[in-house]
Amino acid sequence: MPEAGPVGVDPARFRQLMSRWATGVSVVTTRHEDRDRGLTVNAFLSVSLAPPRVLVSISTDADALPALRASGTFAVSILSATQRSLSQRFAGRVTPEEKFAGLDVHRGRTGAALLDGAIATLECRLVQEVAAGDHALVLGEVVATEEGEDAAPLLFFRSAYAEAEPDELLRLPRGRDPR
Repeated sequence: MPEAGPVGVDPARFRQLMSRWATGVSVVTTRHEDRDRGLTVNAFLSVSLAPPRVLVSISTDADALPALRASGTFAVSILSATQRSLSQRFAGRVTPEEKFAGLDVHRGRTGAALLDGAIATLECRLVQEVAAGDHALVLGEVVATEEGEDAAPLLFFRSAYAEAEPDELLRLPRGRDPR
């Protein structure tokens, strides 16, 4: 049996390695005490069909996390390729008010802001939260859905945005491995 290497992986190297995993891009929103909160999330996945459940991974220092916990609900807006600016806006370190200023949204069943132009939205009831290092894994039961624009998704690969062409061709950024 081979010997195990030293314990621990350099966080920068781990991040670079994980950037090779192509993901979709979504914005998670919640509403608590008449205030909207939101953040960009690319760690999002379907967990169960019966009952329908999804999981999002949220940094423990995200300003939206306490509001999500308090409200017990959240929404996921899956972004289209034309919504890169929304991804950047919700990923930035700006106030929640700045994230939502002038933004076209509509309210769903949970009261969370659903981003207009998203290719799909899911509204969820918080079912469970699991601590996972510097992130919280948030499991939600889907209580409502909307099918949005029939458009190409916004993708992320090698720490950059990627494009899906209508002819099913993906255009991925060329990366440089800092080895």
